[in-house]
Amino acid sequence: MKINEGGLDRVVRVVVGLVLIALAATGTVGWWGYIGIVPLITGAVGVCPAYSLLGLNTCPMKKSS
Repeated sequence: MKINEGGLDRVVRVVVGLVLIALAATGTVGWWGYIGIVPLITGAVGVCPAYSLLGLNTCPMKKSS
């Protein structure tokens, strides 16, 4: 799979994922906060399956022909 997330998109996903996981771990939110692992992983890897399905790409790199 090709990288389809830009730098800012990746940073935001990692931060949101960490915040959700921290909130769940401290009991501030329910168990659903562990869903933060999804944006954390997609941000770390740089590939979002939903972006691929929707044909979105926030990565500033030129597409190869």
